[in-house]
Amino acid sequence: MPEFKFSYQTFAHSNELQPELEQLLKLAKSNTENAYAPYSAFHVSAAVLLDNGEIVKGVNIENASYPVGICAERSALSSVISSFPNQGIKAIAISYASIHTESNKPTFPCGMCRQFISECEDRNQKNILLILAGQTGDIIVIDSAKDLLPFSFGGKDLKI
Repeated sequence: MPEFKFSYQTFAHSNELQPELEQLLKLAKSNTENAYAPYSAFHVSAAVLLDNGEIVKGVNIENASYPVGICAERSALSSVISSFPNQGIKAIAISYASIHTESNKPTFPCGMCRQFISECEDRNQKNILLILAGQTGDIIVIDSAKDLLPFSFGGKDLKI
């Protein structure tokens, strides 16, 4: 039976990243304070680096009617699509802070966000680098959201 494998990089410190990616991660970490997470206290932020150098941030926004909330990744990427519809996306940095757990390891996008980022890659016609980290601890860098969502469903599946 075939196996699914992918490669990723692990870094101990943000200064091991390229300077623009280190800055992107710092913005994602500091922006967690803007998340609206009164129910879970799990504050997530995403910072998206565009090809033109612009950075667009987003946070998770919870709602008492749980399905109504939005994740930080989709919040940021929706802003990118709305404000910079013709700009390519280079990278997305995702970080979190929580009062219930130590924020000392990377967090990964949920399934819905993996699908959303994957479709943004299709729209972008290139991979989007993912930089995942807590407030402290190791940093994981993944070359493509598709690595986290093998056998994904996309627009090409809908074409007749």
